[in-house]
Amino acid sequence: MTVYTIAQLKFTDIASYRRYQKAFRSVFARFNAKLLAADETPTVLEGNWPHDKIVVMSFPDEDEARRFSEDPEYQAIAADRKAGADAVVLMVKGIGVAIPQQGKA
Repeated sequence: MTVYTIAQLKFTDIASYRRYQKAFRSVFARFNAKLLAADETPTVLEGNWPHDKIVVMSFPDEDEARRFSEDPEYQAIAADRKAGADAVVLMVKGIGVAIPQQGKA
């Protein structure tokens, strides 16, 4: 089942975070995953969102998501992410069910 990793970040040291950002793609490319969104200027449609960035990644299953997050090379660059931003990181299970569009049941 597809899982999504969603990270909400509040920058604390932008230089550290930018070092992480430069190294991220080459590490991430080694995994069976997709970077779906990485936005430093999301539009808040409702409520209060006290963060600076949101990142959404998809993985084919929980094992691949954990393989990525626990990978030693990723953990090495993640030190700069942790130094550069406070983060809430969630793993969310996909539902795997298409919801019909209104009028198209």
